This record gives sequence, C-alpha cells and structure tokens, in this order.
Amino acid sequence: MALHVHNTLSRTKERFEPLDPGRATMYVCGPTVYSYVHIGNARPMVVFDVLARLLRRSYALVYARNLTDVDDKINAAAQREGVEIGVLTARYIAAFHEDMAGLGVLPPDVEPRVTEHIPEIVGFIERLVERGHAYEAEGHVLFSVATFPDYGMLSRRSLEDMIAGARVEVAPYKRDPADFVLWKPSDPDIVGWDSPWGRGRPGWHIECSTMAEAHLGETIDIHGGGQDLVFPHHENETAQSTCVHGGAVFARYWMHNGLVNMGSEKMAKSTGNVLRVRDLLAEHDGEVLRLALLSAHYRQPLEWTPQLVAESAQKLDRLYGVLRDAGIDEPASAGTESSAGDGPPAPVVAALEDDLNTPLAIAELLAVARAANRTDSAAEKAALARSLRAGAALLGLLERSPRAWFAGSAGEAQTRGPEEAEIDALVARRDELRKARRFAEADAIRDELAQAGIVIEDVAGGSRWRRSR
Repeated sequence: MALHVHNTLSRTKERFEPLDPGRATMYVCGPTVYSYVHIGNARPMVVFDVLARLLRRSYALVYARNLTDVDDKINAAAQREGVEIGVLTARYIAAFHEDMAGLGVLPPDVEPRVTEHIPEIVGFIERLVERGHAYEAEGHVLFSVATFPDYGMLSRRSLEDMIAGARVEVAPYKRDPADFVLWKPSDPDIVGWDSPWGRGRPGWHIECSTMAEAHLGETIDIHGGGQDLVFPHHENETAQSTCVHGGAVFARYWMHNGLVNMGSEKMAKSTGNVLRVRDLLAEHDGEVLRLALLSAHYRQPLEWTPQLVAESAQKLDRLYGVLRDAGIDEPASAGTESSAGDGPPAPVVAALEDDLNTPLAIAELLAVARAANRTDSAAEKAALARSLRAGAALLGLLERSPRAWFAGSAGEAQTRGPEEAEIDALVARRDELRKARRFAEADAIRDELAQAGIVIEDVAGGSRWRRSR
C-alpha cells in the first residue's frame, strides 16, 4: 500500500506522490518563542515527526520546521522583562529543543528563524508589490486580497466570514478590510529593520512563505500545522506564495492536526488553559506523553486527561515487557531494523500509510505483543519482539532498553526511592530468603520496596522489578 493523506484543500484522502520522485519536501509551522510550549503545541511536532519517519522509508526527505523569533507577543514579553528579544527567544528556543527531545521528537533537517531571513522577506514583499498584489500605505505594506480570486479556497469560508473570523483591524489605510499586513512600522523602542518602506518588521504570514521558498522551493509537497492555522495563517500563505510565483501551486498536500482539549476548552496560552510540556515531563516519562499524543487520530481532537496518561504508561509497560521477556536488553539504534533483519509488522505500516492512523498502528503493536506473549518458542518470541521494536520505531517508541524503562526515567523523578544497585541487592536478598523458606523476611523486603514505589514480579527463575507509574 502506498501512503495516502487527507488533503485539507480537497477535503479528500489522496495518494501521496512527491513532485520530485524520490525526494519529498515538508514544511511545518513551528512555535512562536515567547514562552514555554504546552502539550497542545507539542501535538503537531509529534504528529509530523511520525510522518517524517514514515516518509524517510521511501524518500529523501527535506523537512523544514520554522521558529518565529520576532513577533508582537515576543516584543511585549521582552519589554516586560526589560531584555532584548534575542535574550528572550534564545531562552525559549533552548527550552523548546529540550522539551521536544524529551518527547522523542527528532530535529528537522532545516530549522529557519525569521530574524535570519529579513532580507529575503523584504525581497519577497517587493516582488508582490511589483506584481500588483501588495501596496504601501502609511508605512505599512498590505496584501491586496482582491487580486487573488481563489482566496478562501483552503478554509472554504466566505469573505465575510473570513473577515469576521480573523478579527481584522479596521484601518483607514486599507483598501479592503480583508487585506492583511506584510510589513509594519516599528517605533524606536520596538525591534525593526530598514526597508524600502521605512524601519519596520514583518507580518506573521509573510515569514513562513519566505522561509518555505528559501529552503524548499516555490512548490512544496506537504505543508502541516495545527487546525487553528488553516485560517488566517495558511490561507494567507497560499495567497502570497501563489501570487509571487505567478500562479504556481504553493503546497500540494495540506495536513492539519486537531487540537488538544482540557475538558470542553482547547488548550491555549491566551486563556491560561495550558499544561506545559516541561511540567508534564517532570511528572511523567516523555515516551508516555508521546504515546498519549498519538492515541487519537491526528485529525481528531484529543482530550487530555490523567486517565489517558495512565493508560499510555500501561501500554508501554506491556510493549517493553515483550522486549524484556525476549531477552532484548540493548536500547534501540538507528540501524536496529536493518541489522536485525526484521522489518516493522506489515499491519503497522499499512495503518500509518492510511493517513497516519496512529491509533490503529498502536493497536497492531499490541496485537504483536499478545502474539509474543502466547508463543512458547523462544525464537518466535525474539523475532516478534524485534519486529515489534521496528514497528514502534516508526512511532518513535520503544527506543530504550527494557531495563532502563522499568527502572524509570529522569522525567519520572529518579529521586524517588532507592538506587538501582540497592534495589537489585534487595531483590536478590529476597530471592535468597524465599529459597530458604524465610517468607516473613522476604515479604518484609517486598513491602519495603513497595513503599518506595518498586513493584516486584515473581517469574520463572527468580524475580524482577519495576518502578510503579
């Protein structure tokens, strides 16, 4: 089966075929770095990380994910702290990278920053002005929506609905209320750059159009992001890029993930209704959070609950248990699949190739785990375990050794309870006491470890332990 994805533009599932056979390009909107990211911000990072892993099986992928490091929210936050915006953004870029690493998100091939592309942005705007798609007014440069008849095709909204939905600024210098800003003037106390229209800074939408062109070309294969970006951000990107390139298609496949909700409300920094990734990583293993983010189909909303996190931890215990029982002790490596000679289970690949159906892929992994637990053949168990790990790698899961998993992670607070060596010694002592039929003393050790959050499991040949989650 070939990869099929749901294209927001056509509202249908389409077979993915890159413009350049053998080479695929993907651009995903990254964060605006003025604060720590929340778990809702992390969902597209994890979703498109899975898609990138899948694409790399078949294509030479160039994956660009930008950082917006100049923005009015950044300016406001820097002014409140009394620091230069570069100080603020450096802090939150580092935090973003740390949080994404905690979730197992691999770095993109290219990570462009707005402040590194100001000359290209100015040149992009100049071309729009020259082609009659933009105009200068009172130090601003605005895109003229009337010059792009297909405006609204991506979001499928009427012009009136789009104006209302964008909460556009009513300004006397606009020719049309729907026109949006490409460049705006900066006061002396606000960051700015010289331009043909005076000292100023770019608008939000023009930044991604420029960076996509700079690193991926006029037409890209996949453009991704959260559902909340369809309008106005991606609608405006489409308009700018199509017009500046003489009608060439900007993005051939548009993919948008659903939002993460807490209760009945979407997670949003503007409302304070957030769970920061770094706070969650302090309480839970990053792999648990990653599996939780993949537990619903990417196009559907995801309800974030403590139960979801707990169930995700239980599933990973089951999957890592298969690796442990099969005697696979080493952590995963980039060459695990090819060196072991066992590829991912075909049903897992088929699920992911069907519009990135991660819930079904996870269910198929659990089916492999059940098969491994049922077999009495050590060779078959080992083969199933290797295939399980290869399939999980496509989802960014099972990348540690089973021992490290069951010992707990830094994110789960390694400070809980005794160290591994002490636990090993206590478990060994308990085994000795049981062999000597000194059960009361053995039970006392079991109870002592249980109070420290250590669960002992008695199996054939002895005992093993894991930290409770």
